[in-house]
Amino acid sequence: MTIKIQFGFSAKPWQYNGPAGWYFISLPLKMSKEIRKAFKPEETGWGRLPATATIRGSEWKTAIWFDSKRDTYLLPLKAEIRKKENIIAGKKINVAIFI
Repeated sequence: MTIKIQFGFSAKPWQYNGPAGWYFISLPLKMSKEIRKAFKPEETGWGRLPATATIRGSEWKTAIWFDSKRDTYLLPLKAEIRKKENIIAGKKINVAIFI
């Protein structure tokens, strides 16, 4: 049995300006430092760390990615989840991730 640690926070989703315009949520800086300190050895290529995310009634397996420019992890938001939970950029939402 694998024990997962839960991290909860509120943040505003944002959209990447590049091609495809992915949406992300930046984890709080302090939380990202805590996660990186504890889980860096478990990261795969490009700072990818497997996780499970929960927003409102949706839960899905995903990964958070460490963004060295922002010095924080990013949670990508799939279009399916954004549509189902009516998530829009700039509107604060509650998020839980399990690592």
